[in-house]
Amino acid sequence: MKGLTVALIVVGLLSADVPATFGQASKAPAEAPAAKPSVGEAAAVKLRGTITAVDKENKTITIKGERGRTLTLDVQDPSKLEAVKVGDPVVGMYYEAVAVRVQKAEAGTPGVTVKEERATSKPGETPAGAIGREITVTGTITAIDKKQGSVTVKGPQGKSHTVKVKEPKNLENVKVGDLIELTYAQALAVALDKAAK
Repeated sequence: MKGLTVALIVVGLLSADVPATFGQASKAPAEAPAAKPSVGEAAAVKLRGTITAVDKENKTITIKGERGRTLTLDVQDPSKLEAVKVGDPVVGMYYEAVAVRVQKAEAGTPGVTVKEERATSKPGETPAGAIGREITVTGTITAIDKKQGSVTVKGPQGKSHTVKVKEPKNLENVKVGDLIELTYAQALAVALDKAAK
């Protein structure tokens, strides 16, 4: 993901409407320091499809979904390719979550980190696998216009973007120099929709 795009996403997410269960900022007691805002959102979608291709040489399978879209997945365990064939049904879950939090400048530095993990079923189990990716981007707030309800963020690659904030209350305890940290996570788990042979 390019730093420019990520910076836009980070600022745009300041406007997300998020349920309280995801840590939306609340008013702090008078004697406590004001809390920095934090918001998040998550979604899960169940998917169904059919295997349309099994490529043993390249260790991939291609799945066609209910809406006609195709997805080619790498298969880490070649023995799983022996257990599947074209026409087999698959079921999966796609998860996506975003968390944005503002933190004091001394809490870190602008940057991007990416983590990726894979998992697969054990030999003899129904063929299944999962892949997850988490991208964390940190940018610096360089300007705040509370009257206009906008904030300018400088991304890790030095480009700045100004975006209007949907909820101006999210700017109450934010100041120039604070960092915005965006964590975007997505995961896909797919399994053969029938018992292993």
